[in-house]
Amino acid sequence: MTKPAWAPPHHDRGGGMLWIGQLHQGSLGNKDQKKQGGPAEAERLERQGSGGEADRSVGGSDNACQVERKSVHRRRSAHLADREGRMEALVQIIQLQEWQLHRVGLQKIPHFIGSFENLIVLDLSRNAITEIPKEIGKLTRLRELLVSYNRVNSVPEELGCCENLEKLELAMNRNLDELPSQLGNLKKLFHLDLSMNQFTEIPDCVVSLPALEWLDMGSNQIQRLPDDLHRMDKLHTLWLQRNELEYLPDNISRMRSLDTLVLSSNRLRDIPGLMEGMSNLRFVNFRDNPLTLEVSLPDANAALGEEDDDREMFGRDFMHHYINESRKRGYAVLNVHCVHR
Repeated sequence: MTKPAWAPPHHDRGGGMLWIGQLHQGSLGNKDQKKQGGPAEAERLERQGSGGEADRSVGGSDNACQVERKSVHRRRSAHLADREGRMEALVQIIQLQEWQLHRVGLQKIPHFIGSFENLIVLDLSRNAITEIPKEIGKLTRLRELLVSYNRVNSVPEELGCCENLEKLELAMNRNLDELPSQLGNLKKLFHLDLSMNQFTEIPDCVVSLPALEWLDMGSNQIQRLPDDLHRMDKLHTLWLQRNELEYLPDNISRMRSLDTLVLSSNRLRDIPGLMEGMSNLRFVNFRDNPLTLEVSLPDANAALGEEDDDREMFGRDFMHHYINESRKRGYAVLNVHCVHR
């Protein structure tokens, strides 16, 4: 049977399906009428009375609903397809090993960060991150986590599960003032930057880090050093500038690996005499401290440049000279006391 010339194809993109549906539901009445009458019969039926008008009105309304439902379905399908496409793209980069994202205003580390199990370096410095999600603990291969210059005010205990972490930087995070004890489980951590925060002491978990070699806690509010500071027996560099230290414990002299110690801009009144025996200490800085004794180095440093002279003035030679001078004056006071007795 030859298809009538007036019948649009079923896959017409210009609305053919809708038009066929209207004919089926209202305009033609039934299949026999459509077959017998063709276009003329359709035109006659459309000129019928109110019954035909009502049928056609109902049919049009039903089809409008069907079109709307199809439109909604298409939009939902497109949205799902877009989501699936993005997820597929995410899966494709699941083997990512290094992720660096700086100065983009990032406020939150996504919770799906735990899916990047092969990540080795995560550098999100200089953003606006306020929290580190607990899912970070799933990154057991992570070696470097750099989140300095953000707004982090707490660290999740799950970070202690990152057993391969070697470098952790949390500098300049405004209100950060404590660390969870679980960070003491980071057996491979050798580099830790906690500078420019609000710490009032060196956390116990930091002191217990067995592999720690480099620690920066400058520009905090540290008032005293722990009595077991010497437990950090592998530490070779310690930055404590711009704090509120008034004295140094004698056990600092037991830090045999320490070769760099920066103590400038504190409130130190004295230098422990036992520090004289720290043979590995190559660089130390006591500048801008209200030390009790006014000590000047011998003229041997006159040959140095102005910058070198300023640095050496409160460096290692200065420390030894200060200790010797302090000891001499101590003996002198003791002798005077004995004479008066």
